[in-house]
Amino acid sequence: MSTTETVSRKPGKKASGASDTTHIVLTFENNRLASELFGQFDQNLALIEQKLGVDARARGNQVSIQGDEIATNQARRALDYLYERLQGGEDVEASDVEGAIRMSVAADDQLILPTMERRGKMALAQIATRKRTIAARTPAQDAYIRAMERAELVFGAGPAGTGKTYLAVAIAAQMLERGQIERIVLSRPAVEAGERLGYLPGDMKEKVDPYLRPLYDALYDMIPGEKVERAIAAGVIEIAPLAFMRGRTLSNAAVILDEAQNTTSMQMKMFLTRLGENARMIVTGDPSQVDLPRGVKSGLVEALHILRDVEGVVTVRFRDTDVVRHPLVGRIVKAYDAENAMMSDSETPD
Repeated sequence: MSTTETVSRKPGKKASGASDTTHIVLTFENNRLASELFGQFDQNLALIEQKLGVDARARGNQVSIQGDEIATNQARRALDYLYERLQGGEDVEASDVEGAIRMSVAADDQLILPTMERRGKMALAQIATRKRTIAARTPAQDAYIRAMERAELVFGAGPAGTGKTYLAVAIAAQMLERGQIERIVLSRPAVEAGERLGYLPGDMKEKVDPYLRPLYDALYDMIPGEKVERAIAAGVIEIAPLAFMRGRTLSNAAVILDEAQNTTSMQMKMFLTRLGENARMIVTGDPSQVDLPRGVKSGLVEALHILRDVEGVVTVRFRDTDVVRHPLVGRIVKAYDAENAMMSDSETPD
């Protein structure tokens, strides 16, 4: 745990319009963990300075933070949360620091979040698997994890890089390890821009594997490789194209449909009606990246509309601000969205 000492608070206004200037000192009991928290050459503190506009300086196991009152408290919350992760034996990387900053800022922007405990302490939604523990890095991810824990059917819709598929596979792996389900079923439509299965070499498995590779990658991140191989061989983990789902009832399973924007209306209805007893279904996709032939309606877009008020169905929408890959990815997504919006406006009749 850290202790916080308020050194001074000076009333007044900065150029940004923020009010009080606050200076606090955080003291962390474990010197080694404090060093890991601050980062090599204090790079984690530098990131907090850059994102929150505060001045953060480390000395031994202490860090002095100065800035406007809101930003200073945001920095304190982020550092306290990251220190607790280190105490729990988890690593803290730059992406974890960015996530903690985002969630701390969101706590003030949205006033009340399910991630906030009393006294302003953050409690982010987490997924614990055999290989790693994954914590939410954005408010949308937090809502998504909590939705998958409680709802039987969850839609995760939004741009690439927001963690929709990765978190869905993680929650499925956690449920399997805890004995809440008996198997995992991962599926994608075998549709991509510019090519179809018939043009790819090899047998059916060799044809569909390239489409399902992102699901394999996420699995190996959550579960030791040899266990994944044994589970696939035993049918405990099944990875199959959407076409293989017809006629089945999927019970006691976590069922994930990835890249769902490339399903047709009939395919989506077929998939959703596979839901059986004690099953969880998670559907992910980006409605802005549909690769279906012109004039064919996306099953994901249609389902989001038709099922918007159906009890037991939860939809979590991600935005470009939720991208957790390289920061440039978020700016690329935002630029494309702006261009698409301009094109839509220009096509609107006067």
